Amino acid sequence: MQKQRSTTVTLTLAALFSALAYLTVFILRIPFVPAVGFLKYEAKDAVLALEALILGPVPSVLSSLVISLIEMVTISDTGIIGAVMNFLSSMAFVLPVGIIYRYKRNIVGAVTGLSLSVISETVVMLLWNYLISPMYMGISREAIAELLLPGFLPFNLIKSLINASITFLLYKPVIGVLRKANLLPKRESSQKGGSNLPIVVNVICVLLLASAIIWLIVTKINGGE
Repeated sequence: MQKQRSTTVTLTLAALFSALAYLTVFILRIPFVPAVGFLKYEAKDAVLALEALILGPVPSVLSSLVISLIEMVTISDTGIIGAVMNFLSSMAFVLPVGIIYRYKRNIVGAVTGLSLSVISETVVMLLWNYLISPMYMGISREAIAELLLPGFLPFNLIKSLINASITFLLYKPVIGVLRKANLLPKRESSQKGGSNLPIVVNVICVLLLASAIIWLIVTKINGGE
């Protein structure tokens, strides 16, 4: 009976996170790099990373796949190639934090996992942008290579830093809400860490978000000139 309830809760939460992730894409897609118009910031990876922290890597990867397919048939204009890129991007972000936090369930594990997620998504997407982007941009691979540093690198790095910061800042409040709703066992809250570390990391996350917002505003202004 307990196992059946656990499965039901997991499926319910996975569906909830998937719906929230898709909603963020539907209502918030911010053009990021003027030189590469299809690069848009979306907060869905932050939602999926929360799912990875709470439910584990497998549900978050499955949610990534489902959302990418739904995007393809609803709001995306890049077809199956865009869906593949979206899935690879989300998977590269949620897998590291989901796997590491599964075995090290404390603030150090969360910070380590999110840091590796930032690196993973940035590196993986640079590679795949180089390999796949020519197929739907209609330009040569040499031209794509010229865009890697001024376009794809800052996009993937800043996007993943923003989502990692949002994930860390929202994790504790979300866990609290889910526990109050009896959707998670109380042992989920028993995490230990240095007394000052959470505050320090929160401050860093806020500073990263503020810096990213300023960068976006400046880029938008410069791009409009």
